Amino acid sequence: MDYYFIGDAELVTAFRFIGIDGTLAFNAETARAAFLRITRGWDETAGTVLPVTGADGGTGCRVLILTEEAADWLGDELTQWQLGGEYPLVVEIPGIQGRQSGRKTLVDSIREAVGIHV
Repeated sequence: MDYYFIGDAELVTAFRFIGIDGTLAFNAETARAAFLRITRGWDETAGTVLPVTGADGGTGCRVLILTEEAADWLGDELTQWQLGGEYPLVVEIPGIQGRQSGRKTLVDSIREAVGIHV
């Protein structure tokens, strides 16, 4: 399992059509449970760490795709994971309703880092 998605129902379905497993996150609790299962193998219902396996039988996840909303729900826990430099790498995408207000686009972030505005 190279990719995994956490977000809204419509996008979970869309990602499944292209072969990427996913979990519906409709609040902070469900987003956190899915995040812990993918990043640490934690299963809240079993109360233990379980190996993470994909539909193809492979273990682990290399890239975790989150909607901006799910990323906001994870807050500092997501930030700490990203600063740790471990896999999976995290990619945030806009949800089905579009980009959330106050979020920078990738192009805006690059322009800010480079310091060039054309």
